[in-house]
Amino acid sequence: MEGKPEILQLYELQYSDLILLSSNKSQQSPEEIRRLETVSEIVMQNLGPTGPGLLSIVGVPKASILRQALLPLARKLSLLNNDNRKLILKEHSLGSDVPLKDLDRIVSSFAMQMKYEQRTNGVNNKKMEGEFEDEEFKNLGRVFKELGFCMMELGLCLARICDRVVGGHELEHSLLQSGTAKGRLIHYHSRIDNFVLKEAAKRKGRRISQVNLGNEVKVCDEKKLDLWQQWHYDYGIFTILTAPMFMLSNANFELECEYPSDHTYLQILDPEKNRVLMVKASMESLIVQVGESADVLSKGKLRATLHCVCRPEKMENLSRENFVVFLQPAWSKNFHLSDYPMERLTSSSQDSESYREGTHGAGKDSNGLTQNIHQLVPPLHSRLKDGMTFAEFSRETTKQYYGSSGLQPNR
Repeated sequence: MEGKPEILQLYELQYSDLILLSSNKSQQSPEEIRRLETVSEIVMQNLGPTGPGLLSIVGVPKASILRQALLPLARKLSLLNNDNRKLILKEHSLGSDVPLKDLDRIVSSFAMQMKYEQRTNGVNNKKMEGEFEDEEFKNLGRVFKELGFCMMELGLCLARICDRVVGGHELEHSLLQSGTAKGRLIHYHSRIDNFVLKEAAKRKGRRISQVNLGNEVKVCDEKKLDLWQQWHYDYGIFTILTAPMFMLSNANFELECEYPSDHTYLQILDPEKNRVLMVKASMESLIVQVGESADVLSKGKLRATLHCVCRPEKMENLSRENFVVFLQPAWSKNFHLSDYPMERLTSSSQDSESYREGTHGAGKDSNGLTQNIHQLVPPLHSRLKDGMTFAEFSRETTKQYYGSSGLQPNR
């Protein structure tokens, strides 16, 4: 990354205001109603067509404590030997959607499906006799679920607020009809982490080929980018994220540190000004990001966020930990495009005239970065057709990003 990045300081929505905005206003004074209407307008400005498509929520009860307890476990799980990790994941009903035996993986991810109906039933993590136990991970499942259910509730509240502006109950009903959300605990590897994994495999006698420690970023280097996660849109309704935690570590120690360069290394493309921005958010906040389903269901009144996670330069022993909850509609949910702005459907196309000529938006793309980004992202109109179900849209999106002939086959 060349030069000093432009910073986007996220708007901070107070949790208390989120609750008030999503509740019945009949008991509130006229002055309070006017104040909340102003807050609602600011929320929609940030999530709407001219905004960044994301904001942060602060003051969420227990969120900071749960984040502090859960995020350090991401790296610990990632560096365990496969047999022990498998037992721990099974005990806590977790799985993974990345190949954890790949010693060159950039990301380790541990996932769980969580049901909306379980939100109010408390968290039951009762241990069965004879199950594998590890003291360090004894609260993994409980904390994962408790924080996950909290974030699901934030998404429902925000959907209710957006529905009041958009009209109808499309977003909230779509979330509840889906029945589930996916929680994912993510460890973004430092380069030292991969060295530790390979050394452990050698000691165990596993045969591994000669691999350059920097191989995991070759794809990014070819794109003149150094990323933990490539550019993409989330295709659900909302993505709720904890503020990330950065860890300095080697084989013998790990230490939480402040944000490198004073931002989260979550990066977005501002579609209005055609420029890349680095997201800044407080460590105590939870971040809400708009997905493509919300964009379509709101008839374009919300805007999906094109984003990536970039990697700090020259910090070989720095990792990034995060917890994410993906909120999506039911797989059977149908998308109808008759009321969706057609110019928005085609505006993300990498072969559109404005991007070929580098004239899109107010900003000037002097180094061709945004044009390169759009060459990595399949346009919405190629993935979504009128009448498609969310399941069909999901499959087509995954295929065009990561399939054998997709734009990002080496994720």
